[in-house]
Amino acid sequence: MPSMKDDAVEPMLMIEARDIRKRFGQLDVLKGISLEVRKGDVVALIGPSGSGKSTFLRCLNHLEKIDSGHIAIEGETMATTDADGSCRYASSADVRRICSRMGMVFQHFNLFPHLTVLENIIEAPMTVKRLRRDEIVPKAEALLRKVDLLNKSDSYPSQLSGGQKQRVAIARALAMEPDLMLFDEPTSALDPELTGEVLRAMRQLADEHMTMLVVTHEMNFARDVSTRVVFMDKGEIVEAGSPAAMFSDPKHARTRAFLDHVL
Repeated sequence: MPSMKDDAVEPMLMIEARDIRKRFGQLDVLKGISLEVRKGDVVALIGPSGSGKSTFLRCLNHLEKIDSGHIAIEGETMATTDADGSCRYASSADVRRICSRMGMVFQHFNLFPHLTVLENIIEAPMTVKRLRRDEIVPKAEALLRKVDLLNKSDSYPSQLSGGQKQRVAIARALAMEPDLMLFDEPTSALDPELTGEVLRAMRQLADEHMTMLVVTHEMNFARDVSTRVVFMDKGEIVEAGSPAAMFSDPKHARTRAFLDHVL
C-alpha cells in the first residue's frame, strides 16, 4: 500500500548564487562562492574582516558587478556567465526590478541628513514606486512604531543615536516592502550598549519569517536567531551548517580557530 505521507515541499529559493567570482585589480576577493537562501531562512555570514562577506552582499544587490558566476533572485536571473566565460547581466530595467525585491541595511546607516526620519522613510516609495504621500505616511508611521521610534518622526538624523539611526535605516528598507533583507554588519559601527536595540529589531523580523542574509560579528545573534551559519575566509565558503553544529562542533580547523578567537 503506498505511503500516505506527503512529500515535504521545500520553501521557495530566494537567492541562488553559483560560483561567484570577483576581483579588484590583482586581488581575488570572491573565489567561487555558491550559496542558496530559501524563503524564511535567516543566514548569518561570519568570518574575519577582509574575507569577502560584504563584497558578496554588494554583488547580490548589484552594488558591485561580478566577473563570473550566476545570480538569481526568486528564480529570476540577474547575472549569468556564457559558455565563452563572459558575464552577462539582465537589462538595466530588469536588474532594477529584481533588486527592488531586496532591502539593504548598511553598516553606516546612509540616511539623508537634510531629511527628517519620516521623510527618510517615505522618500524611496514616493520616488521609486510613485506612491502618494498620503498613501505611504501611515505605512511609514507603522514601521516607526515597529522599531519603537514613532516619537522621532520629525527629528533629523543628527539628533539620533547610532542605534536609532540604524533602526530608521531598517524601517526605511522595509518601506519598500522587500521580499528579503540584506544586512551588512548592521551593528559594527555602534557602541555595545546600542547594539542590543538593533538586534532586537532584527530578531523581530526573524520571528515574522522575513528572509534575511546577515553579515555579522555578533555571534550571539548568529547562534540564537539564524537558521544557518556560513563561515567565509579568504574569499571562500569554508564551512556551513546549523548554528548548533557550527558553534558546538565545527569541522574545519579554520572555523574552529576563528570561533575560538571571537567567542
